[in-house]
Amino acid sequence: MTFDQNILSDKLSRYREQFNLSVIELSNATGITVDKLIKFEDGSQIPSGDEILILADLYKCDYKFFISNEKLAPFEQTETLFRKYGDYFSTKDRWAVQEVLFLAECEHFLQTTLSQRENNNFSFNKTGTFFKAHGADCAKALRTHMGYSFKQVPLDIYQDFRSLGLHVFRRKLENSNISGLYIKHPTAGSCILVNYSEDIYRQRFTVAHETAHAILDQEEDCVVSFSKWTNGDLVEVRANKFASNYLMPPEFLQAIPDPKEWDKEKVVTWANNFKVSVEALCYALLDCGLIDKSTFSIIKQSKVKKEDKVDPELSRNMSEKEIERKLQLLKHGLSSSYVAKCFEAYHNDIISLSRMAEMFLTTEQNLYKIAELFGQELRHGC
Repeated sequence: MTFDQNILSDKLSRYREQFNLSVIELSNATGITVDKLIKFEDGSQIPSGDEILILADLYKCDYKFFISNEKLAPFEQTETLFRKYGDYFSTKDRWAVQEVLFLAECEHFLQTTLSQRENNNFSFNKTGTFFKAHGADCAKALRTHMGYSFKQVPLDIYQDFRSLGLHVFRRKLENSNISGLYIKHPTAGSCILVNYSEDIYRQRFTVAHETAHAILDQEEDCVVSFSKWTNGDLVEVRANKFASNYLMPPEFLQAIPDPKEWDKEKVVTWANNFKVSVEALCYALLDCGLIDKSTFSIIKQSKVKKEDKVDPELSRNMSEKEIERKLQLLKHGLSSSYVAKCFEAYHNDIISLSRMAEMFLTTEQNLYKIAELFGQELRHGC
């Protein structure tokens, strides 16, 4: 196939515009002169191989995409995302989304190479037009698929959804009004970003909510979920119903002692048992007819103590310094499961030290600190 210079120039200009970069800012970030960048984008000059690599590294994409006539790439999805929701994403958040998609693509590569592709082959067929019923029925079917009884609380909910073949990453966003988002990656498949700025229990609800989109809204390239939405948004209503029922099955709520008698102390205890916010539990109780609106307004103001909430990836046995270091990794999307896959690939000589650093969005020097934190060893000189 003949190389099409017009397609390349179009890709370069669209990538830059997508991340709100001026040509001067792009020049400062890459070391490529402004004059050259302008010529690359207007098609009057073709970048060298090294310049293509520099630009691909900045945009966290495969350099092969730039030198082919292929039009499908993750940025097609992010372009749709930012065109539709651009006002809600700062420049920093746009880069965060791009990096999460890069991590998802890396994870897909690792799973394929290590023959660890996780897929529990769960599917759900929507019937009828009652959106809340879709969410409730899908949650019940997935809990059965996972082997949960109606009284079991999913503890490692992130692993639950990763086992379905979903790429789940938690990443801190500047906009706290965004709870999370679902994006369909053209190579890796369904990707979920959970905003790490949220409360730990809220993150559990968000990942379940986004999983609903991944299962029930596969026709969409992307869906953004906000902390506040209207009851008229049926897609969000359905995802919320799924999340609520997956985490707090109605049968379980009705089996709680004195299910219609609730006060502030009891709602806090059970919110902590379910590992959800008090507000989420109150809405679930109201939806099941176990409390009235008056009781709802009284008890929903209660809060689970912050010290009672523990991130599933932060052990109580870790030192404060270790917790802080691991917390910074989590905020950048580096989950324990992802890190473990990277180290396994490294120890099996599938990836080099420099490639692993790239997959961790860091430098080779910082790899030694990450290795120490996760009890891993690095070979010197490799």
